[in-house]
Amino acid sequence: MPNCDVVVLGAGPYGLAAGAHLRSVKGLDVRVFGEPMSFWDHNMPVGMFLRSNWSATQIADPVDALTLEAFMNAGGKQMSQPVPIEGFIAYGKWYQTRALPDLDRRKIVRVETNSSGFRTTLADGETLHSRRVVIAAGIGSFARRPPEYKELPPELASHSSEHKNFDRFAGKQLLVIGGGQSALESAALLHESGAEVEVIARTHRIHWLQGWASKTLHHGLGTFVRHLLYAPTDVGPAGISQLMARPDLLRLLPRALQDKLRKRSVRPAGARWLVDRLKNVPIRLGRSVTSISVVGDRVRVRLDDGSERTVHHILLGTGYRVDVSKYDFLSPEVVKGIRRVNGYPILQPGLETSLKGLHILGAPAVWSFGPLMQFVSGARYASRSLTRHIVENK
Repeated sequence: MPNCDVVVLGAGPYGLAAGAHLRSVKGLDVRVFGEPMSFWDHNMPVGMFLRSNWSATQIADPVDALTLEAFMNAGGKQMSQPVPIEGFIAYGKWYQTRALPDLDRRKIVRVETNSSGFRTTLADGETLHSRRVVIAAGIGSFARRPPEYKELPPELASHSSEHKNFDRFAGKQLLVIGGGQSALESAALLHESGAEVEVIARTHRIHWLQGWASKTLHHGLGTFVRHLLYAPTDVGPAGISQLMARPDLLRLLPRALQDKLRKRSVRPAGARWLVDRLKNVPIRLGRSVTSISVVGDRVRVRLDDGSERTVHHILLGTGYRVDVSKYDFLSPEVVKGIRRVNGYPILQPGLETSLKGLHILGAPAVWSFGPLMQFVSGARYASRSLTRHIVENK
């Protein structure tokens, strides 16, 4: 017999929101596991800011009581826009103490199927049986390290998600690879930490969010136009934003159009407030790395224009590539039972995989439910859809 109805794996924004919504269902026995806000706390550098607006930075709860405003009123850290990472982490931990005070912080090391649904094994060896498992494990397993850098030792090359801060690079020369928010903000933080930084990006121009046109629409034309063109979820450009906020509607469109809109909504870009912070950081656009070699305790890089640099470290701001088979806690049988497209699970209503009773939230749900799923604001839709589906299929 199952020990509980639902096991939730993960305690970031999606896991916390899912746990809070499921716990609101009378008679549903839910266990939530994970270290609260662990990826945000350990894999995002001090000093960064969230790119989403204020409304899109709220972690959803069933009655909209655990807001950023409530957190500040309760004596939490005062915050302004853009929201600093330290404040958001504190908010998430405060949310957990209110919504899920009995959160189990033990790590789940294995998820397998059994006759009653699923068997979950914890790091201490305890096993738990449940009818359903909800995976909200985040993107830590999906950090993208291009093949040409895989042979470099960690002291010469690392992914941006591997650093809590950049102080150890003070006085060092670094190349930052990438042209999106992660690369650009990392470059700014490195420069401010005393490093000599250069950004190399294949893109021929940096897309800056919140440019002049957006500011005019948001502020010059008033609240009505802002609400008409932009959903509070803050994903996608004018007009398209409203569609991205409605995954059930987006799913009705032809696949090719869904893919086109997704790319238009989340193309690599930098927040406008990074421009001044990067004014003294060289950014080489339209360039790619053609060769890499180790020279003593440094690394030499040749670009496609023939120029070379010898630096102390290469920082990869190369983002993430979803592939649920990289979740090392999933048994081979479970992975085999999940229908996938390019690493993304094909999800049904309730964000349920092809393996009945297994649900996956967050970035892996992007292919099925749109780019909203890779942002904090998507936790509202995901949690409500998940809860509704489980209640209807008890």
